[in-house]
Amino acid sequence: MLLQTATRVALDLIYPQRCLACGGWGAALCARCGRWLPRAAAPRCARCWEPGPSPCRECARRAPAFAAARAACVMDGEARRVVHALKYEGLTALAPAMAALLPDEAADGCDLVVPVPLHGGRERARGFNQAALLARAFAAAHGLPYDARAARRVRNTPQLAHGMGRAERRAVMAGAFAAQRARVDGRRVLLMDDVMTTGATLDACARALREAGAREVRALVFARAGEEGR
Repeated sequence: MLLQTATRVALDLIYPQRCLACGGWGAALCARCGRWLPRAAAPRCARCWEPGPSPCRECARRAPAFAAARAACVMDGEARRVVHALKYEGLTALAPAMAALLPDEAADGCDLVVPVPLHGGRERARGFNQAALLARAFAAAHGLPYDARAARRVRNTPQLAHGMGRAERRAVMAGAFAAQRARVDGRRVLLMDDVMTTGATLDACARALREAGAREVRALVFARAGEEGR
């Protein structure tokens, strides 16, 4: 797997990229195609970025540990294809282009960018953490400190099945993360992942960061999923 990752990185450096959407040369996702991706536009719940009023019914009943969430796109059509190409096909060159589509205002007032960590075994099998690739690119673009070791996944949770509700997902993710106080104490953390469905994973990781002393945690993802049929 390490050899495959090294080979992929070397090829990315040697050969020019072709746009995943239109096939044009020059970028893994060209600016024109990026503008066509389905945007996760307001009105939405400011806490979890679900479509509708703010706060939504779920957040009014039980607010997540993160103070606010934002997403660039809806996990549908071409956006789904882009996410899957990064996550499952190893097209890591997509990460900077995806990060460039994230809302700039998400960086305002943040002290530190932290990716949602994968369990060590899963990251070794995949060869990378897609959340870390996005977070590193976004942090670099906005001149923010980035720390992939501020949080870690201490339990290898099962994949969250489609159709699971927010409460069921929260139960699966409870206690899955830990954070280092020395790295986050008193800091305003921007927690990043590739996709949010109900926010259970981000909630569990944000809770660990808050328990370690983070002053505030906000969530930022490339795509907001779980909106089919709405």
